[in-house]
Amino acid sequence: MDIKIYFGEKPVILCNEINKELNEILHHPDAVFVDEISPRAIKSMLHEIKKEEFHAGVLWHADLEDLKKAFFKNFTVVEAAGGIVQNSNKELLFIYRLGKWDLPKGKIEKGEKTDECAMREVTEETGTKNLTLKKKIGETYHVYDEYGKHFLKISHWFYMTCPAKQELIPQTEEHITEVKWVKTMDIKEPIKNTYPSIKDILGKFFDAP
Repeated sequence: MDIKIYFGEKPVILCNEINKELNEILHHPDAVFVDEISPRAIKSMLHEIKKEEFHAGVLWHADLEDLKKAFFKNFTVVEAAGGIVQNSNKELLFIYRLGKWDLPKGKIEKGEKTDECAMREVTEETGTKNLTLKKKIGETYHVYDEYGKHFLKISHWFYMTCPAKQELIPQTEEHITEVKWVKTMDIKEPIKNTYPSIKDILGKFFDAP
């Protein structure tokens, strides 16, 4: 198993085994490999990430939960939830925010379940109604800095469906300037200008049975 955490476009992968994909990453001359979970080793990895030539990092430990705890200690963890929404015409819902195509999501409120948050955020950010929750697709992880603090955001993603004929309303106070349905055959267009974590979760969605 592994957890892929993005620092901008750069991934750091926490794992308890080295599979084919990780082997390929480690063959890159600017990939960093760490096989211990001491604070010093993790701090060293976080220092390497800041270098321009850094390509990717892999942290290995036999116990993934112990590795996760040791790594997450360096951040304030924030949880969010969102939706991969498909309408009755089999089109997918995208939002345009801060110069990138994205999927609707937002922070989980106190006492709120992840699936409830996902459906609320989709409605608030896009105006979409009559949503039907189908299943959870997975999580994505990314790091960002705000107010001098380091945050690690865990986003929980759910597949949901809804009727096609309805008005879409972008939530402008959340810097969303456009909401649109995209046909599967045209998916490459928004994918060209989105975040790597969004590419990953869409890949899981299309691979899911």
